[in-house]
Amino acid sequence: MTLSVKALQLCVHVGCLFAMAVILCVLLILAASVQSSDGTLRFASYYRDHMVLQKSPEKAVLWGYGPEGAQVTLLLSGPVKQRGSLANVTKGVWRVTLDPVEAGGPYNLTAAIRGNNVTLTDVLFGDVWLCGGQSNMYFKTSQIFNASEELALAAKYPHVRTLMVALNTSETELTDLIQVELPWSVPTARDVADFSAVCWLFGRYMYENLKYPIGLVESCWGGTPVEAWSSSRALQKCGLNPSDDSPKDNSVLWNAMIHPLLNMTIKGAIWYQGEANTIYHQDTYNCSFPAMIDDWRMAFHEGSGWQTAHDFPFGFVQLSTYKKDTTDDGFPNIRWHQTADVGFVPNRRMQKTFMAVAMDLPDENSPYGSIHPRDKQDVAFRLTLGARAVAYNEQDVAFLGPFPKFIQSTLMYVNIAYDQTVSVTPSKDIFEICCSRIKAPCGPKSRWIEAPILQWSNTTVQVSAKVCEPTNEVAAIRYAWRDWPCKFKACPIYSSSGILPAPPFIMNRYPTEGNVWISY
Repeated sequence: MTLSVKALQLCVHVGCLFAMAVILCVLLILAASVQSSDGTLRFASYYRDHMVLQKSPEKAVLWGYGPEGAQVTLLLSGPVKQRGSLANVTKGVWRVTLDPVEAGGPYNLTAAIRGNNVTLTDVLFGDVWLCGGQSNMYFKTSQIFNASEELALAAKYPHVRTLMVALNTSETELTDLIQVELPWSVPTARDVADFSAVCWLFGRYMYENLKYPIGLVESCWGGTPVEAWSSSRALQKCGLNPSDDSPKDNSVLWNAMIHPLLNMTIKGAIWYQGEANTIYHQDTYNCSFPAMIDDWRMAFHEGSGWQTAHDFPFGFVQLSTYKKDTTDDGFPNIRWHQTADVGFVPNRRMQKTFMAVAMDLPDENSPYGSIHPRDKQDVAFRLTLGARAVAYNEQDVAFLGPFPKFIQSTLMYVNIAYDQTVSVTPSKDIFEICCSRIKAPCGPKSRWIEAPILQWSNTTVQVSAKVCEPTNEVAAIRYAWRDWPCKFKACPIYSSSGILPAPPFIMNRYPTEGNVWISY
């Protein structure tokens, strides 16, 4: 089956799924619009008892509905006294920005008008993280390795709270969510079982480190491309016209499941997506993914009244594995594109981002399909390291695997010098070189030849160049450039601790300007 056929099948499948969802959503939107304009005093859909609001120094934003022209008084009562806030109902909506509140609680929040009031109880202040993506973010805690042990721990973390957005689409940007699947909840084994494993584990691990409340907002949908989560602005920056190429897919999840959250002040976001784009707009992912991040940052910053940081930290999982022994380059290409073709983050194009490498965590026997590996603990732990370093500015937290600092080559070998101490195991095929008679870059479709590791030191790895013909020279080298590059936690190159795998890379010798290649 050709790549184009598979892409068509994906588009048809996803398109049909979205088409059915859109019909249902139209009915739900009509119902929601009637409810939102009925003049009843209430909070917006995602403000409920047990919620976590963003702590200081940022200010939390609250909003809701009420009778036109009424004045709403918002009162916060709890451990620290707060002054009341006033807001007028305009076009059926009121909005309040609280004074900064330090981490802790519980608080009660009361919205009052003359003759009526609504109170939310057990409200905490901490850090709020949004968790987005497709099926590997949607993957439930009940499905992971050692799920029963993890679920038994849930009740021991009452300050890690969860909110799950329901699956809905819209062809226009919505102000409020159509549905909430799981309202803000104090964790129980039952609720956490159906919650995103990566999101929950990330939050729990971060709580262990921070020791103050964490709010987790799950908004993801399996089998979805990045275009569905991107606004029309972001798509246009990458030459993807929203009116062309499956317009019902483009932006429909941004419209229904992200845009309504923009008023919420958040600390940051984590993301696990890209599998769908291995066969759909693969070549533009190096633009569309960074553009989506930029656009989310701008939109959340403006939507929250400049409370969410304009460059809020954004973490993501580099794709794991799918098929063994395949020659398809979809997964390695997307892994590379996830870094804007740099190989690591943060970088100049993707600032204040962090990445969890996951290509060394395959799960051939996963009952949910090998594309859905069950080890989400290591994924979340690696994300936590990145968050501690990038989002919380912890010093001396190692979160990046080894990456080439410079490359030297001769007719006999290629020497890769890494930016840190490495732990190396022998391999005959993890490195590949591209031999060429012309001084031009090689790409994924060039002829690549396996190059065995010859020897290594604390910071260097040397691979053979003898496979090149005498009239050719090594024009490029790449590492772990396949769908399934190694066995579980057994890639050849890790950090000295053995915890952080070296990410895949492709390095060209030409053009020489700006690259890391040094010729003898």
